[in-house]
Amino acid sequence: MHKSLPVFALLCNALIWGVSWWPLRRMYEAGLHPLWAIAAMFALITLTLLLLRPGALRQLLRAPGLWLLVLVAGLTNVGFNWAVTIGDVVRVVILFYLMPAWSILLAWRFLGERPTRGAMARLLLAFAGVVLVLWPADGELAHFTRGFSLADALALLGGFMFAATNVTLRRLRDEPTQARVLAMFAGGALLGGLAAAAGQGLGAVPALPGANAAWLVPLLVWAGALMLANWALQYGATRLPAGTTALVMLCEVLFASASSVAAGAAQPTLRTWAGGALIVSASLLAALQARR
Repeated sequence: MHKSLPVFALLCNALIWGVSWWPLRRMYEAGLHPLWAIAAMFALITLTLLLLRPGALRQLLRAPGLWLLVLVAGLTNVGFNWAVTIGDVVRVVILFYLMPAWSILLAWRFLGERPTRGAMARLLLAFAGVVLVLWPADGELAHFTRGFSLADALALLGGFMFAATNVTLRRLRDEPTQARVLAMFAGGALLGGLAAAAGQGLGAVPALPGANAAWLVPLLVWAGALMLANWALQYGATRLPAGTTALVMLCEVLFASASSVAAGAAQPTLRTWAGGALIVSASLLAALQARR
C-alpha cells in the first residue's frame, strides 16, 4: 500500500483541479467574480505559507529569477480558473492540455532542447486537435474565429503559461522548494488581484462584494483544498518518475469531463471529443516517452 501512496496523492491533485470548476461557479453565482476569487484564495494560501515558512519570503526576495515564476504561475491560474468558470468545461480543459505542445517549443527556445522527430509529430498531433476543437460548426474556414470565445483564449493562455511555468521550474530547480511554492501561490494572488482591479477599472469586472456565506464558505474550503492539492503534488511527483507523474495527471481531463458533463456544465460536440482525443493522445505519448 505504501508504494501506491504517491499515485493516490497525484490522483487527489488531479481530482481537486478536475472539479475546481464547481466551487468557482458557485462563488460566481453568489456574486464573486472568478478574478476576485483567485486573488482571495491564493492570498489566503500565501499568508498561510508565510506563517508556516517565514524564511521563504527572504529566499524569494533574494532570487530575482523567482519573480518570473510569480508571473507565469499567476497567469496560469488566472487563465485556467477564469476559463472553467465561464466556459464549456470540457472544451476549456482540452485546450488547456495543449500544454505539452507548448512545452516542446519553449524548451527548444529557452533550454536549448532540440525536439526529436517524435516530439514534432506530437506537436502536429496536438495542434491538429486544436483545429478540430475550434473548427466552426458550419464547417466554413472563413468563420474559423467566429466561435472563438473569451474562455477559449483564456484556456490557451493558461496552458501556454503552465508550460512556461514548467520550463521556469526546471531553470530554477536549484532554488529552495519552499521559495518556489511561495512564488507560485503569490503569483496567483498578485496577478489575480491586478487583473481584477484592472477589470473593475474598465467596467468589465464587478467590485468585490460584501462578505456573504454563499461565496465565503466555498472560498475558504477551496483554498484549503488547493493547499492539499499542492502537498499531494509535491509528495507524489518527488517519489515517481516524471513520465508516471504525467500519466497520472492526465486523469484531470477525465475528472473534469465526467463531472462537468454529468452536471450539465459542458455540452461537447463530436468534433470537440475528436480534437480532444488528438490533444490528449499527444500528451499521453509524451508521458510514455518520458517514462521510457
